[in-house]
Amino acid sequence: QVQLVESGGGSVQPGGSLTLSCAASGVTNNNYLLSWYRQAPGDSRVRVATIGPSPGGGTYYADSVKGRFTISRDPAKTIVYLQMNNLHPADTAVYYCNLPTGTTLAADYWGQGTQVTVSS
Repeated sequence: QVQLVESGGGSVQPGGSLTLSCAASGVTNNNYLLSWYRQAPGDSRVRVATIGPSPGGGTYYADSVKGRFTISRDPAKTIVYLQMNNLHPADTAVYYCNLPTGTTLAADYWGQGTQVTVSS
């Protein structure tokens, strides 16, 4: 059974930084595509970043986070990180990691989510 567990969320002031982690179990290697999504109250769940299969996987960033967020893989573990810098109050959301099944988002593997709150 594939399981995804997010960690690293918390509260931070505007302009601060946080690094989220997504640990994947039930996978045999790092050759998978993984995305970070976020959902704020009253909003749709949106994709913020994606990293492609290793090695040589490309990355995707939503326009709202380009230049501020960086997605990366641990070179030796099934862990994907999301480094978030210069956080804005608008970044406040529950952040989820996503591993696709190749069908639909509803059929994908999802973590429980980790709360990120940006406020002064």
